[in-house]
Amino acid sequence: MRLHVVSDVHGRADALARAGEGADALICLGDLILFVDYDDPAQGIFAELFGADNAARFIALRTAKRFDEARAMSAALWASLDGDPREHIERNVRRQYETLFAAMPEPAYLTYGNVDLPRMWADHLRPGHRVLDGETAEIGGLRFGFVGGGLRTVYRTPNELDDDVFDAKVAALGEVDVLCTHIPPAVPQLLYDTVARRHERGSEATLELIRRVQPRYALFGHVHQPLYPRMRIGRTECVNVGHFRGKGVPYILEW
Repeated sequence: MRLHVVSDVHGRADALARAGEGADALICLGDLILFVDYDDPAQGIFAELFGADNAARFIALRTAKRFDEARAMSAALWASLDGDPREHIERNVRRQYETLFAAMPEPAYLTYGNVDLPRMWADHLRPGHRVLDGETAEIGGLRFGFVGGGLRTVYRTPNELDDDVFDAKVAALGEVDVLCTHIPPAVPQLLYDTVARRHERGSEATLELIRRVQPRYALFGHVHQPLYPRMRIGRTECVNVGHFRGKGVPYILEW
């Protein structure tokens, strides 16, 4: 059995269309849309609406952890648009989702990232796409468990969840052979982004499940340039499958 696994697609429809080649199925761990691109401020929804210069300034404020100033700047820009800001966001997100789901290979097993808008996915799914969140699926004789979304942070991305909500989804999985999440378990080495120079937030519930159940693999993304891309916890191989927008190639899982 051969699966290709991607995470943090962030608009890379061109590479996504090729990501399933040679695989029995694709797994996507979320973050499909590109709202703001820290590597190229001219890309993403924010730049489309407000220009690359404003996007670069917004990124610089957030990188410097001047969050109040970033929010004030963002609020002023949104207020300058005609109509409800949510309409502008959803129109651009919908356009990205149309392109990305059209490119998404079939069959594919998907869960949400922290920047995704789950309520909009159903309009774009194709027959071979199966979305799982706090749910399991048997693939090639192994039991895969999926948990989407992220936890609350100062960045306030759209699909951040309260700890108890996220933890309940982890608890619902039970015994699994492969754990698939968007965010990593709460291990500092797996959470540190060497380019952003910050720790992202990971899940204590996910770490506890790994220690207790010892699945073969724990697969995740979210941290784009991790200090440790993989680590073993007991018998479990924990793997950051990579920043797909940057790499353009999937992680390969075979058994």
